[in-house]
Amino acid sequence: MKDLTPRKQDLDPIEIASRDEIEALQLQRLKWSLKHAYENVPHYRKAFDAKGVHPYDLKQLSDLRHFPFTAKQDLRDNYPFGMFAVPREKVLRIHASSGTTGKPTVVGYTRNDLDVWADCMARSLRASGTRPGDVVHVAYGYGLFTGGLGAHYGAERLGCTVVPASGGMTTRQVTLIEDFAATTIMVTPSYMLSILDEYRAQGLDPRRSPLEVGIFGAEPWTNAMRAEIEEAFDMHAVDIYGLSEVIGPGVANECVETKDGLHIWEDHFYPEIVDPETGEPVADGEKGELVFTSLTKEAFPIVRYRTRDLTRLLPGTARSMRRMEKITGRSDDMMILRGVNVFPTQIEEQILRIDGLAPHFQIELTREGRMDEMIVHVEAAAADLAEEHRANASNALRERIKAVVGLTVKVNCLPPEGVARSQGKAVRIVDRRPKG
Repeated sequence: MKDLTPRKQDLDPIEIASRDEIEALQLQRLKWSLKHAYENVPHYRKAFDAKGVHPYDLKQLSDLRHFPFTAKQDLRDNYPFGMFAVPREKVLRIHASSGTTGKPTVVGYTRNDLDVWADCMARSLRASGTRPGDVVHVAYGYGLFTGGLGAHYGAERLGCTVVPASGGMTTRQVTLIEDFAATTIMVTPSYMLSILDEYRAQGLDPRRSPLEVGIFGAEPWTNAMRAEIEEAFDMHAVDIYGLSEVIGPGVANECVETKDGLHIWEDHFYPEIVDPETGEPVADGEKGELVFTSLTKEAFPIVRYRTRDLTRLLPGTARSMRRMEKITGRSDDMMILRGVNVFPTQIEEQILRIDGLAPHFQIELTREGRMDEMIVHVEAAAADLAEEHRANASNALRERIKAVVGLTVKVNCLPPEGVARSQGKAVRIVDRRPKG
């Protein structure tokens, strides 16, 4: 793989500023953001008053712990525009979640918000090793989902040539990558595996593709999957993080020279880690739930938003800004099976260690009598894999899950293409247990 480390002179000065400079800027911007939210969003005025706090109570960054959290339900309760802090006519763009679990969460952007977002995305691409003039293949979905347009405008801001492929039509994805000589691809990691399968189905060597950088986000993925993709394509695979409630993709990104966690762009987003049960902040280095407060957003300020993502904060390395460890799961994606906490990423880690298994999987939860059961549906890596070898791979996976996770599960090894593919976020868990 090429050395794609960005030149120091190309970085934004704040990326390598001292911690004192960063924290002084954060405090200044945080005071503005809290005041902006309190004065312009009825929900925040009511929540602050109920908590007995006022924006002027923030004297230092640690005082943020006294302010109320914002949860996804608050956004749904104020659907569609109740959380906006500017008149609707000042909102240039609206994005929204799918609303598959209730009313969608709606977010808005002023012109300045869109500029900030594009700048953060351009910074993320540059940190990933992408350079002005590169061809960026965007295979995130476009539309109300923030992924496609967020990546698109960030790549343009950096000065790249953008191929707005969106998701789906995997055969065409490969054709466009090859014909347009894309050097960077932005896509969910699970769909990148489908693109890898298509390369092989077409008899193409993925290591000879023009791709040099893959920027993967929108779902948790493991370092084992990183190794799989990097080896298959001979390219760098880096992690990007974001969520529409905070701004979209581009809240944090790995740096290609270290790949040791995602540097949070702390000049725009203030992070905290709290205990998921008590809500109390924990020290840097301790694992817990990630919470964000926006520092510069105009249309849709967000105060102490509980992301439900589990990680920890670490000191900066390639940049001065703090890092967040790769997301290990979500507190609301966590499966509790027979008293054991399990995340899909734990299962994925073990699958990727077994020869003869492809990296596609789905977890099915059932209940036999009073006992919850887990079935891990996986695929054989090759259609001609002997039945004996499939059985051995299934047994090996079952034993690894038992040893590492502490659960006895069933493993169903299917032929290639047996696990349903996704063109966006992979559906990792199918819960068929009776409700109630």
